[in-house]
Amino acid sequence: MRKKVTIVGSGNVGATAAHWIAAKELADVVLLDVVEGVPQGKALDLLQAMPIEKRDCNILGTNDYADTANSDIVVITAGIARKPGMSRDDLLNTNSGIMASVVKQVVAASPDTIIIVVSNPLDAMAQAAFKHSGFPRERVIGMAGVLDSARFRTFIAAELNVSVENVTAFVLGGHGDTMVPLSRYSTVAGIPITELIEPLRLKELESRTANGGAEIVKHLKTGSAYYAPSAAAVEMVEAILKDKKKILPCAAYLQGEYGISGLYVGVPCKLGAKGLEQIIEIKLTAEEQAALQKSADSVKELCAVIGVA
Repeated sequence: MRKKVTIVGSGNVGATAAHWIAAKELADVVLLDVVEGVPQGKALDLLQAMPIEKRDCNILGTNDYADTANSDIVVITAGIARKPGMSRDDLLNTNSGIMASVVKQVVAASPDTIIIVVSNPLDAMAQAAFKHSGFPRERVIGMAGVLDSARFRTFIAAELNVSVENVTAFVLGGHGDTMVPLSRYSTVAGIPITELIEPLRLKELESRTANGGAEIVKHLKTGSAYYAPSAAAVEMVEAILKDKKKILPCAAYLQGEYGISGLYVGVPCKLGAKGLEQIIEIKLTAEEQAALQKSADSVKELCAVIGVA
């Protein structure tokens, strides 16, 4: 029996995530949205691509949570998109209300599912999903670090003119300008990038990474990133469905790790069949720890505004 993944929200991120999942033949997909016709049309279009791609996946578009019943994973992308000049914080109250409604219906239909949150502001929305679901922290994970580290890897590979396959990078902390790119833990074919890139240039790459989403919004003018965010969510989906025990940077609910408690913050996580299977603690310098704490503090402020701190 094939696995089942529901994607809530059939906008650019949700529909593209469905595309990646089907292209990888990972699971059957349910694409859900409140707008009538849109998930149905996109799902049917994608379904008709399967014979061409030689992939056996069923893709269903729906407005009814009953169709999502017994999903192995639910990816939540629902929410209003960020527009030029809009901070992530501007999205807060609207997307918080959407998240509360979505999670309630997801849990009713799939009480044993694992939730991956993609909606922004990411860390606060993950915290809201955790609180509203009543699930253990292992089954509510936020997608941020996979995307942020992919952006960092992209810039490192371009800077050094090397294959992206050679580049590993870690980014900690909240998703946004307070994220903490860890250059000394980032490597090219095992060589620390601190040995390969001058400190000043490295700072520029770190800054570009932190503002990676805003840079794309500025170009698009009427939308935000969706290819990389959806691919990042699907990497997490694949790690869980295939029980890969893959270590990825994700937003997880910390209970004392890194000296932080009661908050969703980006940290290295081992993902497997049970969802979050382990948080990997790495040694940070005093400067890195202070930057991570600052990032956590900004997440805490957002969570307090929507009453999930």
